[in-house]
Amino acid sequence: MVSKLEYIWLDGYEPTQNLRSKTQVVKDFDGQLESCPVWSFDGSSTKQADGSNSDCLLKPVAIYPDPCRVNSYLVMNEVYCSDGNPHKSNNRALIDDDDDDFWFGFEQEYFLWDNETDKPLGFTFSNGENRTYQLDGENNVSKEQPPQGQYYCSVGAQNTFGRELVEEHLNQCLEAGINVEGINAEVAPGQWEYQVFAKGAKDAGDQVWIARYLAERNAEADGLSINLHPKPVLGDWNGSGMHVNFSNEKMRTSGDKAVFDKICVEFGKNIDRHMSVYGAHNELRLTGDHETQSINEFSYGVSDRGASIRIPIGTVQNKWKGRLEDRRPSSNGDPYAIASVIVKTTKESLKT
Repeated sequence: MVSKLEYIWLDGYEPTQNLRSKTQVVKDFDGQLESCPVWSFDGSSTKQADGSNSDCLLKPVAIYPDPCRVNSYLVMNEVYCSDGNPHKSNNRALIDDDDDDFWFGFEQEYFLWDNETDKPLGFTFSNGENRTYQLDGENNVSKEQPPQGQYYCSVGAQNTFGRELVEEHLNQCLEAGINVEGINAEVAPGQWEYQVFAKGAKDAGDQVWIARYLAERNAEADGLSINLHPKPVLGDWNGSGMHVNFSNEKMRTSGDKAVFDKICVEFGKNIDRHMSVYGAHNELRLTGDHETQSINEFSYGVSDRGASIRIPIGTVQNKWKGRLEDRRPSSNGDPYAIASVIVKTTKESLKT
């Protein structure tokens, strides 16, 4: 029996990497990661090599059953140079301090994007501004696109756009073994969110990237795209983020407010470290408006969605045992890099 292995990796585009994939057909595959061979690809076509030395290597790091194809698997890969060293675009390989002590919950926001109109699914105008428009020239009927407010966790065709596609993506993730813990419509038309929970920076990154891949492939079938830009619609609309909930054993068991204060203070000392990997064009989203703190400032507070870091009320009610939520990462950020820097700063804060 033959199996199809869909090799998935991240290219070398900057400032935001893209997903790439290609299929390898193998015989008598046992479904194990260790049985996935190292494979090569043309790095000169993905901005990861020069044409005179174009071979790059794909080294499998995680495997999931493909929910859409029979006898098929999704294989996440790290990219290596032909000399055997990690490619500079390989952020996963830079995670050198990884264990299950750190738990992550990524809240991935995104827009379903209509490629024909070049605007989000459900938007009347490309910039999303509220204005009247003529429905019937003879009767001069006009209508106004409602502002954000009625779309969040909404129902009804006048408020919710793309639900069938989003539900299909959820089912695909669950069938693949991705630990998606929920979905919801967000504050703008065509804007959605799913949440992925995992233990360890590498596993968390693997699952988020595979979930993104499935979302892209799923939307592709309907001629739509997944827009991960943090502010694709200008005007009085929220952008798209990827809030990161995180904890380690100390946070989950200490019962000490001072532990959480120390962590938040340390994050505030390292704004540049974090913002450098929290996603491109994030300054368009982190303005201090629309439930954000300014990209150049830092704050934290209980239940404060306008803070850089929100302390969930559940952590307080559980006698200071729980998690924190960093609200700054953008929707297009690399979860490998984001999780890695969160681990680094958290550990530094608890050294003393």
